[in-house]
Amino acid sequence: MYIGVDCGTQSTKVVVVDIERGAILGEASRPHRLDEGENGRREQAPSEWLAALKGAFFSALERAGISAEQVRGIGVSGQQHGMVALDADGAPVYPAKLWCDTETSVQNSELVARLGGEAGCLEKLGLVLQTGYTASKIVWLREHQPDAYRRIDSLLLPHDYLNFWLTGERVTEAGDASGTGYFDTRTRRWQLDVFAEIAPELDPQRVLPRLLEAHEPAGVVRLLAARELGLGDDVVVSSGGGDNMLGAIGTGNITPGLITLSLGTSGTVCAYSPEPVICDNAMVANFCSSTGGWLPLICTMNVTSATTRIRELFGLDLATFSEQVASAPVGADGVTVLPFFNGERVPMLPEASADFLGLTSLNTTQANLCRAVVEGATFGLRYGLELLGDLTAGASQIRLIGGGANSPIWRQMVADITGTEVICPEITDAAALGAAIQAAWCDQRSQGVTLEALCQRMVHLDAQSLAEPNLARVEAYQDVYTRYTQALKQRHQGV
Repeated sequence: MYIGVDCGTQSTKVVVVDIERGAILGEASRPHRLDEGENGRREQAPSEWLAALKGAFFSALERAGISAEQVRGIGVSGQQHGMVALDADGAPVYPAKLWCDTETSVQNSELVARLGGEAGCLEKLGLVLQTGYTASKIVWLREHQPDAYRRIDSLLLPHDYLNFWLTGERVTEAGDASGTGYFDTRTRRWQLDVFAEIAPELDPQRVLPRLLEAHEPAGVVRLLAARELGLGDDVVVSSGGGDNMLGAIGTGNITPGLITLSLGTSGTVCAYSPEPVICDNAMVANFCSSTGGWLPLICTMNVTSATTRIRELFGLDLATFSEQVASAPVGADGVTVLPFFNGERVPMLPEASADFLGLTSLNTTQANLCRAVVEGATFGLRYGLELLGDLTAGASQIRLIGGGANSPIWRQMVADITGTEVICPEITDAAALGAAIQAAWCDQRSQGVTLEALCQRMVHLDAQSLAEPNLARVEAYQDVYTRYTQALKQRHQGV
Protein backbone atom coordinates (compact mmCIF):
# COMPACT_ATOMS: atom_id res chain seq x y z
CA MET A 1 0.00 0.00 0.00
CA TYR A 2 1.09 3.57 -0.68
CA ILE A 3 0.11 6.77 1.10
CA GLY A 4 -0.39 10.08 -0.69
CA VAL A 5 -0.41 13.30 1.34
CA ASP A 6 -1.47 16.75 0.11
CA CYS A 7 -0.83 19.64 2.49
CA GLY A 8 -2.95 22.49 1.12
CA THR A 9 -3.93 25.91 2.38
CA GLN A 10 -7.16 24.83 4.05
CA SER A 11 -6.49 21.20 4.95
CA THR A 12 -4.22 18.19 4.66
CA LYS A 13 -5.60 15.22 2.70
CA VAL A 14 -4.38 11.62 2.90
CA VAL A 15 -5.23 8.79 0.49
CA VAL A 16 -4.43 5.09 0.79
CA VAL A 17 -3.72 3.42 -2.56
CA ASP A 18 -3.50 -0.23 -3.56
CA ILE A 19 -1.36 -0.13 -6.70
CA GLU A 20 -1.89 -3.80 -7.60
CA ARG A 21 -5.68 -3.42 -7.64
CA GLY A 22 -5.55 0.09 -9.09
CA ALA A 23 -7.81 1.28 -6.29
CA ILE A 24 -8.06 4.02 -3.68
CA LEU A 25 -8.97 2.24 -0.47
CA GLY A 26 -9.49 5.19 1.85
CA GLU A 27 -9.13 8.94 2.16
CA ALA A 28 -9.50 11.57 4.87
CA SER A 29 -8.67 15.20 5.58
CA ARG A 30 -8.15 17.53 8.54
CA PRO A 31 -8.42 21.34 8.44
CA HIS A 32 -5.78 24.02 9.07
CA ARG A 33 -6.16 27.42 10.67
CA LEU A 34 -5.10 30.35 8.45
CA ASP A 35 -3.82 33.48 10.17
CA GLU A 36 -4.66 36.61 8.15
CA GLY A 37 -3.69 40.21 8.85
CA GLU A 38 -3.34 43.62 7.31
CA ASN A 39 -1.30 44.31 4.17
CA GLY A 40 -2.01 40.85 2.79
CA ARG A 41 -0.37 38.82 5.59
CA ARG A 42 -1.31 35.12 5.40
CA GLU A 43 0.60 32.68 7.57
CA GLN A 44 0.30 29.24 9.15
CA ALA A 45 2.07 27.37 11.92
CA PRO A 46 3.80 24.27 10.52
CA SER A 47 2.62 22.43 13.64
CA GLU A 48 -0.91 22.70 12.16
CA TRP A 49 0.26 20.66 9.16
CA LEU A 50 1.75 17.94 11.36
CA ALA A 51 -1.37 17.63 13.49
CA ALA A 52 -3.56 17.46 10.37
CA LEU A 53 -1.26 14.90 8.72
CA LYS A 54 -1.43 12.58 11.72
CA GLY A 55 -5.18 12.89 12.13
CA ALA A 56 -5.91 12.33 8.44
CA PHE A 57 -3.41 9.47 8.25
CA PHE A 58 -5.07 7.40 10.99
CA SER A 59 -8.57 8.18 9.69
CA ALA A 60 -7.67 7.20 6.11
CA LEU A 61 -6.14 3.90 7.29
CA GLU A 62 -9.25 3.15 9.32
CA ARG A 63 -11.49 3.80 6.32
CA ALA A 64 -9.23 1.65 4.14
CA GLY A 65 -9.42 -1.19 6.64
CA ILE A 66 -5.67 -1.74 6.75
CA SER A 67 -2.92 -1.40 9.33
CA ALA A 68 -0.05 1.07 9.12
CA GLU A 69 2.37 -1.87 8.91
CA GLN A 70 1.06 -2.62 5.37
CA VAL A 71 2.31 0.77 4.08
CA ARG A 72 5.30 0.49 1.76
CA GLY A 73 5.83 4.13 0.76
CA ILE A 74 4.66 7.70 1.31
CA GLY A 75 4.59 10.65 -1.10
CA VAL A 76 4.00 14.25 -0.03
CA SER A 77 2.48 17.09 -2.03
CA GLY A 78 2.47 20.58 -0.57
CA GLN A 79 1.21 24.08 -1.24
CA GLN A 80 3.96 25.82 -3.18
CA HIS A 81 6.13 28.82 -2.31
CA GLY A 82 5.63 28.81 1.48
CA MET A 83 8.66 29.88 3.51
CA VAL A 84 9.48 27.41 6.29
CA ALA A 85 12.57 28.80 8.03
CA LEU A 86 14.01 26.50 10.68
CA ASP A 87 16.64 26.96 13.38
CA ALA A 88 19.45 24.50 14.15
CA ASP A 89 17.06 22.36 16.21
CA GLY A 90 14.59 22.08 13.33
CA ALA A 91 12.04 24.43 14.90
CA PRO A 92 10.41 27.27 12.88
CA VAL A 93 11.92 30.68 13.58
CA TYR A 94 8.71 32.33 12.34
CA PRO A 95 5.29 31.10 11.08
CA ALA A 96 5.26 29.89 7.49
CA LYS A 97 4.40 32.70 5.08
CA LEU A 98 2.15 31.19 2.42
CA TRP A 99 1.80 31.37 -1.36
CA CYS A 100 -1.17 33.75 -0.96
CA ASP A 101 0.71 36.16 1.32
CA THR A 102 1.05 39.49 -0.52
CA GLU A 103 2.66 41.43 2.32
CA THR A 104 5.99 41.12 0.49
CA SER A 105 4.97 42.86 -2.77
CA VAL A 106 7.31 45.80 -2.10
CA GLN A 107 10.25 43.48 -1.48
CA ASN A 108 9.43 41.51 -4.64
CA SER A 109 9.36 44.65 -6.81
CA GLU A 110 12.68 45.81 -5.39
CA LEU A 111 14.23 42.38 -5.92
CA VAL A 112 13.04 42.20 -9.54
CA ALA A 113 14.62 45.60 -10.15
CA ARG A 114 17.93 44.50 -8.59
CA LEU A 115 18.00 41.44 -10.85
CA GLY A 116 17.63 43.55 -13.98
CA GLY A 117 13.86 43.63 -14.37
CA GLU A 118 11.84 40.98 -16.17
CA ALA A 119 14.60 40.40 -18.73
CA GLY A 120 17.18 39.87 -15.97
CA CYS A 121 14.91 37.42 -14.13
CA LEU A 122 14.30 35.42 -17.30
CA GLU A 123 18.03 35.28 -18.01
CA LYS A 124 18.94 34.15 -14.49
CA LEU A 125 15.96 32.01 -13.53
CA GLY A 126 13.94 31.16 -16.64
CA LEU A 127 10.93 32.93 -15.11
CA VAL A 128 10.00 36.26 -13.55
CA LEU A 129 9.72 36.60 -9.79
CA GLN A 130 6.20 36.97 -8.41
CA THR A 131 5.11 38.27 -5.02
CA GLY A 132 3.89 34.83 -3.96
CA TYR A 133 7.29 33.17 -4.44
CA THR A 134 9.55 32.32 -1.52
CA ALA A 135 12.29 34.82 -2.40
CA SER A 136 10.54 38.01 -1.32
CA LYS A 137 9.37 36.32 1.90
CA ILE A 138 12.99 35.80 2.93
CA VAL A 139 13.79 39.44 2.14
CA TRP A 140 10.75 40.51 4.20
CA LEU A 141 11.89 38.38 7.15
CA ARG A 142 15.37 39.88 6.94
CA GLU A 143 13.94 43.41 7.05
CA HIS A 144 11.09 42.97 9.54
CA GLN A 145 12.15 40.07 11.80
CA PRO A 146 15.96 40.32 11.97
CA ASP A 147 16.24 38.20 15.13
CA ALA A 148 14.34 35.35 13.48
CA TYR A 149 16.34 35.78 10.27
CA ARG A 150 19.65 35.46 12.12
CA ARG A 151 18.56 32.09 13.57
CA ILE A 152 17.87 30.50 10.16
CA ASP A 153 19.65 27.19 9.71
CA SER A 154 17.43 25.74 6.95
CA LEU A 155 15.04 27.14 4.34
CA LEU A 156 12.40 24.63 3.30
CA LEU A 157 9.07 24.57 1.47
CA PRO A 158 5.92 23.06 3.04
CA HIS A 159 6.33 19.65 1.37
CA ASP A 160 10.05 19.70 2.23
CA TYR A 161 9.14 20.32 5.87
CA LEU A 162 6.82 17.30 6.03
CA ASN A 163 9.50 15.18 4.36
CA PHE A 164 11.96 16.51 6.95
CA TRP A 165 9.63 15.49 9.79
CA LEU A 166 9.18 12.04 8.26
CA THR A 167 12.81 11.33 7.37
CA GLY A 168 15.07 13.84 9.10
CA GLU A 169 16.49 14.73 5.66
CA ARG A 170 16.55 18.32 4.35
CA VAL A 171 15.91 17.74 0.65
CA THR A 172 13.76 19.06 -2.19
CA GLU A 173 13.14 18.43 -5.90
CA ALA A 174 13.03 20.60 -9.01
CA GLY A 175 9.25 20.99 -9.32
CA ASP A 176 8.68 22.65 -5.96
CA ALA A 177 12.08 24.38 -6.00
CA SER A 178 11.00 26.11 -9.23
CA GLY A 179 8.70 28.36 -7.20
CA THR A 180 11.29 29.65 -4.76
CA GLY A 181 12.67 32.41 -6.98
CA TYR A 182 16.29 31.36 -6.49
CA PHE A 183 16.29 28.26 -8.68
CA ASP A 184 17.22 28.11 -12.38
CA THR A 185 14.31 26.23 -13.92
CA ARG A 186 16.23 25.44 -17.13
CA THR A 187 19.31 23.84 -15.59
CA ARG A 188 17.55 22.55 -12.43
CA ARG A 189 20.11 24.09 -10.11
CA TRP A 190 20.06 26.64 -7.29
CA GLN A 191 20.91 30.08 -8.64
CA LEU A 192 23.44 31.11 -6.00
CA ASP A 193 24.02 34.63 -7.36
CA VAL A 194 20.32 35.37 -6.97
CA PHE A 195 20.23 33.84 -3.51
CA ALA A 196 23.09 36.15 -2.51
CA GLU A 197 20.90 39.12 -3.48
CA ILE A 198 18.09 37.77 -1.33
CA ALA A 199 20.00 36.65 1.77
CA PRO A 200 23.64 37.81 1.67
CA GLU A 201 24.35 36.68 5.25
CA LEU A 202 23.16 33.10 4.72
CA ASP A 203 25.40 30.31 3.41
CA PRO A 204 23.43 28.50 0.67
CA GLN A 205 25.47 25.33 1.16
CA ARG A 206 24.16 25.22 4.72
CA VAL A 207 20.60 26.53 4.51
CA LEU A 208 19.33 25.26 1.14
CA PRO A 209 18.07 21.66 0.92
CA ARG A 210 19.84 19.06 -1.18
CA LEU A 211 18.28 18.65 -4.63
CA LEU A 212 16.87 15.27 -5.67
CA GLU A 213 15.79 13.88 -9.01
CA ALA A 214 12.03 13.31 -9.18
CA HIS A 215 12.37 9.51 -8.94
CA GLU A 216 14.79 9.57 -5.99
CA PRO A 217 13.67 8.88 -2.43
CA ALA A 218 13.88 11.61 0.19
CA GLY A 219 14.78 8.81 2.58
CA VAL A 220 13.02 6.30 4.80
CA VAL A 221 10.74 7.15 7.70
CA ARG A 222 12.87 7.80 10.79
CA LEU A 223 12.36 5.62 13.85
CA LEU A 224 10.48 8.12 16.04
CA ALA A 225 8.06 9.11 13.27
CA ALA A 226 7.54 5.46 12.35
CA ARG A 227 6.62 4.61 15.94
CA GLU A 228 4.23 7.57 16.17
CA LEU A 229 2.46 6.52 12.96
CA GLY A 230 2.67 2.78 13.60
CA LEU A 231 4.69 2.16 10.44
CA GLY A 232 7.02 -0.75 9.80
CA ASP A 233 10.72 -0.53 9.04
CA ASP A 234 12.17 0.99 5.85
CA VAL A 235 9.04 2.80 4.63
CA VAL A 236 10.19 4.83 1.63
CA VAL A 237 9.39 8.55 1.35
CA SER A 238 9.56 9.79 -2.26
CA SER A 239 10.88 13.18 -3.35
CA GLY A 240 7.35 14.61 -3.36
CA GLY A 241 6.66 17.99 -4.89
CA GLY A 242 4.41 21.03 -5.14
CA ASP A 243 0.67 20.53 -5.30
CA ASN A 244 0.51 21.61 -8.93
CA MET A 245 3.19 19.14 -9.96
CA LEU A 246 1.68 16.22 -8.05
CA GLY A 247 -1.80 17.23 -9.24
CA ALA A 248 -0.53 16.87 -12.80
CA ILE A 249 0.61 13.31 -12.04
CA GLY A 250 -2.74 12.58 -10.41
CA THR A 251 -4.55 13.59 -13.61
CA GLY A 252 -2.20 11.68 -15.92
CA ASN A 253 -0.78 14.93 -17.32
CA ILE A 254 2.75 13.61 -17.83
CA THR A 255 2.92 13.82 -21.65
CA PRO A 256 2.01 16.66 -24.07
CA GLY A 257 -1.58 17.25 -25.17
CA LEU A 258 -3.56 17.57 -21.94
CA ILE A 259 -4.45 20.51 -19.71
CA THR A 260 -4.85 20.25 -15.95
CA LEU A 261 -7.01 23.02 -14.52
CA SER A 262 -7.50 23.35 -10.78
CA LEU A 263 -10.51 24.99 -9.15
CA GLY A 264 -9.02 25.11 -5.67
CA THR A 265 -8.52 27.92 -3.18
CA SER A 266 -6.37 29.31 -5.96
CA GLY A 267 -6.58 28.32 -9.62
CA THR A 268 -3.92 26.87 -11.86
CA VAL A 269 -3.64 25.93 -15.51
CA CYS A 270 -0.72 23.77 -16.61
CA ALA A 271 0.42 21.55 -19.46
CA TYR A 272 3.38 19.17 -19.68
CA SER A 273 6.39 19.97 -21.85
CA PRO A 274 9.45 17.76 -22.44
CA GLU A 275 11.58 20.91 -22.79
CA PRO A 276 11.82 24.16 -20.84
CA VAL A 277 9.47 26.83 -22.18
CA ILE A 278 10.58 30.44 -22.21
CA CYS A 279 7.55 32.67 -22.66
CA ASP A 280 7.56 36.35 -23.45
CA ASN A 281 4.99 36.97 -20.72
CA ALA A 282 6.12 37.37 -17.12
CA MET A 283 2.94 35.76 -15.79
CA VAL A 284 3.78 32.33 -17.25
CA ALA A 285 5.93 30.31 -14.86
CA ASN A 286 8.35 27.89 -16.54
CA PHE A 287 8.25 25.44 -13.64
CA CYS A 288 9.79 21.98 -13.71
CA SER A 289 7.51 18.99 -13.32
CA SER A 290 7.93 16.38 -10.58
CA THR A 291 8.46 13.75 -13.27
CA GLY A 292 11.69 14.95 -14.88
CA GLY A 293 10.13 17.30 -17.46
CA TRP A 294 8.62 20.79 -17.30
CA LEU A 295 5.20 22.06 -16.32
CA PRO A 296 4.65 25.65 -17.50
CA LEU A 297 1.71 27.09 -15.61
CA ILE A 298 -0.18 30.16 -14.58
CA CYS A 299 -1.72 30.69 -11.16
CA THR A 300 -4.66 32.85 -10.14
CA MET A 301 -5.15 33.55 -6.46
CA ASN A 302 -8.95 33.83 -6.20
CA VAL A 303 -11.10 30.83 -7.13
CA THR A 304 -13.00 28.94 -4.41
CA SER A 305 -11.63 31.46 -1.91
CA ALA A 306 -13.64 34.11 -3.82
CA THR A 307 -16.80 32.09 -4.38
CA THR A 308 -16.81 31.01 -0.73
CA ARG A 309 -16.74 34.63 0.43
CA ILE A 310 -19.87 35.46 -1.56
CA ARG A 311 -21.60 32.23 -0.60
CA GLU A 312 -20.94 32.86 3.10
CA LEU A 313 -21.88 36.54 2.76
CA PHE A 314 -25.38 35.41 1.75
CA GLY A 315 -25.42 32.55 4.26
CA LEU A 316 -25.90 29.90 1.57
CA ASP A 317 -24.95 26.25 1.66
CA LEU A 318 -23.23 24.79 -1.41
CA ALA A 319 -26.41 23.35 -2.90
CA THR A 320 -28.35 26.62 -2.62
CA PHE A 321 -25.39 28.61 -3.95
CA SER A 322 -25.26 26.32 -7.02
CA GLU A 323 -28.99 26.76 -7.54
CA GLN A 324 -28.55 30.53 -7.52
CA VAL A 325 -25.69 30.33 -10.04
CA ALA A 326 -27.75 28.11 -12.32
CA SER A 327 -30.79 30.40 -12.14
CA ALA A 328 -28.92 33.46 -13.44
CA PRO A 329 -28.26 33.92 -17.18
CA VAL A 330 -24.88 33.78 -18.94
CA GLY A 331 -23.20 37.10 -18.16
CA ALA A 332 -25.24 37.64 -14.97
CA ASP A 333 -27.37 40.37 -16.57
CA GLY A 334 -24.35 42.61 -17.04
CA VAL A 335 -22.66 42.15 -13.64
CA THR A 336 -18.87 41.72 -13.89
CA VAL A 337 -16.72 40.67 -10.95
CA LEU A 338 -12.96 41.05 -10.70
CA PRO A 339 -12.67 38.70 -7.69
CA PHE A 340 -9.28 39.87 -6.43
CA PHE A 341 -9.97 39.56 -2.70
CA ASN A 342 -6.41 38.27 -2.10
CA GLY A 343 -4.68 40.52 -4.62
CA GLU A 344 -3.87 38.73 -7.87
CA ARG A 345 -0.93 37.08 -9.60
CA VAL A 346 -2.45 36.63 -13.08
CA PRO A 347 -3.06 39.34 -14.06
CA MET A 348 -0.18 40.80 -12.04
CA LEU A 349 -2.05 42.90 -9.47
CA PRO A 350 -0.66 41.83 -6.06
CA GLU A 351 -2.18 44.78 -4.19
CA ALA A 352 -5.58 44.67 -5.92
CA SER A 353 -8.95 44.36 -4.22
CA ALA A 354 -12.19 42.93 -5.59
CA ASP A 355 -14.52 44.94 -7.87
CA PHE A 356 -18.22 44.42 -8.61
CA LEU A 357 -19.02 46.30 -11.80
CA GLY A 358 -22.14 47.08 -13.80
CA LEU A 359 -24.54 46.95 -10.85
CA THR A 360 -27.95 48.54 -11.37
CA SER A 361 -31.24 48.56 -9.48
CA LEU A 362 -32.46 45.83 -11.82
CA ASN A 363 -29.55 43.36 -11.92
CA THR A 364 -28.34 43.50 -8.30
CA THR A 365 -29.76 40.15 -7.28
CA GLN A 366 -28.37 37.35 -5.19
CA ALA A 367 -28.39 35.01 -8.20
CA ASN A 368 -26.51 37.44 -10.45
CA LEU A 369 -23.86 38.17 -7.83
CA CYS A 370 -23.35 34.45 -7.19
CA ARG A 371 -23.03 33.68 -10.90
CA ALA A 372 -20.82 36.69 -11.63
CA VAL A 373 -18.21 35.72 -9.02
CA VAL A 374 -18.00 32.17 -10.45
CA GLU A 375 -17.75 33.57 -13.97
CA GLY A 376 -15.07 36.06 -12.87
CA ALA A 377 -12.94 33.33 -11.29
CA THR A 378 -13.30 31.22 -14.45
CA PHE A 379 -12.51 34.11 -16.79
CA GLY A 380 -9.25 34.57 -14.90
CA LEU A 381 -8.32 30.98 -15.72
CA ARG A 382 -9.23 31.42 -19.40
CA TYR A 383 -7.04 34.53 -19.40
CA GLY A 384 -4.18 32.40 -18.10
CA LEU A 385 -4.92 29.58 -20.53
CA GLU A 386 -4.48 31.99 -23.43
CA LEU A 387 -1.12 33.13 -22.03
CA LEU A 388 0.22 29.57 -22.43
CA GLY A 389 -0.26 29.93 -26.20
CA ASP A 390 0.76 27.02 -28.44
CA LEU A 391 1.35 24.71 -25.48
CA THR A 392 -2.39 24.51 -24.82
CA ALA A 393 -3.92 25.70 -28.11
CA GLY A 394 -4.25 22.20 -29.53
CA ALA A 395 -5.25 20.40 -26.35
CA SER A 396 -8.29 18.17 -26.74
CA GLN A 397 -9.31 17.92 -23.10
CA ILE A 398 -9.19 19.76 -19.79
CA ARG A 399 -8.86 17.57 -16.71
CA LEU A 400 -10.50 19.44 -13.89
CA ILE A 401 -9.48 19.06 -10.24
CA GLY A 402 -9.96 20.89 -6.95
CA GLY A 403 -13.02 21.46 -4.81
CA GLY A 404 -14.83 23.50 -7.46
CA ALA A 405 -14.65 20.54 -9.85
CA ASN A 406 -17.35 18.83 -7.78
CA SER A 407 -19.90 21.36 -9.08
CA PRO A 408 -21.71 20.30 -12.31
CA ILE A 409 -22.66 23.91 -13.09
CA TRP A 410 -19.03 25.02 -12.73
CA ARG A 411 -17.73 22.16 -14.88
CA GLN A 412 -20.12 23.15 -17.65
CA MET A 413 -19.14 26.79 -17.27
CA VAL A 414 -15.44 25.90 -17.75
CA ALA A 415 -16.33 23.94 -20.91
CA ASP A 416 -18.43 26.82 -22.28
CA ILE A 417 -15.94 29.58 -21.41
CA THR A 418 -12.91 27.71 -22.83
CA GLY A 419 -14.71 25.91 -25.67
CA THR A 420 -13.01 22.66 -24.61
CA GLU A 421 -14.21 19.28 -23.37
CA VAL A 422 -13.94 18.98 -19.57
CA ILE A 423 -13.74 15.84 -17.45
CA CYS A 424 -12.72 15.05 -13.88
CA PRO A 425 -10.63 12.22 -12.51
CA GLU A 426 -12.62 10.02 -10.16
CA ILE A 427 -10.66 11.61 -7.33
CA THR A 428 -10.62 15.40 -7.72
CA ASP A 429 -8.03 15.82 -4.93
CA ALA A 430 -5.52 14.74 -7.54
CA ALA A 431 -2.40 16.00 -5.74
CA ALA A 432 -2.72 13.39 -2.98
CA LEU A 433 -3.24 10.66 -5.58
CA GLY A 434 -0.27 11.96 -7.57
CA ALA A 435 1.87 11.82 -4.44
CA ALA A 436 0.92 8.17 -3.89
CA ILE A 437 1.66 7.34 -7.53
CA GLN A 438 5.05 9.05 -7.28
CA ALA A 439 5.80 7.07 -4.11
CA ALA A 440 5.04 3.80 -5.93
CA TRP A 441 7.22 4.91 -8.86
CA CYS A 442 10.08 5.72 -6.52
CA ASP A 443 9.74 2.36 -4.77
CA GLN A 444 9.17 0.16 -7.85
CA ARG A 445 11.27 1.89 -10.53
CA SER A 446 14.20 -0.45 -9.97
CA GLN A 447 11.83 -3.30 -10.92
CA GLY A 448 11.11 -1.68 -14.30
CA VAL A 449 7.78 -0.09 -13.33
CA THR A 450 7.23 3.16 -15.26
CA LEU A 451 5.36 6.27 -14.23
CA GLU A 452 3.23 5.98 -17.38
CA ALA A 453 2.11 2.47 -16.42
CA LEU A 454 1.26 3.58 -12.89
CA CYS A 455 -0.82 6.52 -14.17
CA GLN A 456 -2.69 4.24 -16.58
CA ARG A 457 -3.47 1.91 -13.69
CA MET A 458 -4.45 4.56 -11.14
CA VAL A 459 -5.87 7.61 -12.96
CA HIS A 460 -9.51 6.83 -13.67
CA LEU A 461 -11.75 9.42 -15.34
CA ASP A 462 -15.31 9.97 -14.18
CA ALA A 463 -17.46 9.60 -17.30
CA GLN A 464 -20.44 11.13 -15.50
CA SER A 465 -18.49 14.38 -15.01
CA LEU A 466 -17.95 14.92 -18.75
CA ALA A 467 -19.01 18.40 -19.93
CA GLU A 468 -19.05 19.19 -23.64
CA PRO A 469 -19.07 22.84 -24.76
CA ASN A 470 -22.53 24.15 -25.65
CA LEU A 471 -22.02 26.09 -28.89
CA ALA A 472 -24.68 28.70 -28.12
CA ARG A 473 -23.17 29.43 -24.70
CA VAL A 474 -19.62 29.36 -26.10
CA GLU A 475 -20.64 32.15 -28.49
CA ALA A 476 -22.51 34.08 -25.79
CA TYR A 477 -19.48 33.97 -23.51
CA GLN A 478 -17.26 35.62 -26.12
CA ASP A 479 -18.97 38.97 -25.51
CA VAL A 480 -19.05 38.46 -21.73
CA TYR A 481 -15.35 37.58 -21.68
CA THR A 482 -14.58 40.68 -23.73
CA ARG A 483 -16.40 42.74 -21.11
CA TYR A 484 -14.21 41.11 -18.43
CA THR A 485 -10.95 41.82 -20.30
CA GLN A 486 -11.99 45.44 -20.86
CA ALA A 487 -12.59 45.78 -17.13
CA LEU A 488 -9.13 44.29 -16.53
CA LYS A 489 -7.57 46.77 -18.92
CA GLN A 490 -9.20 49.66 -17.11
CA ARG A 491 -7.99 48.24 -13.77
CA HIS A 492 -4.41 48.07 -15.10
CA GLN A 493 -4.69 51.67 -16.25
CA GLY A 494 -6.02 52.74 -12.89
CA VAL A 495 -9.35 53.90 -14.28
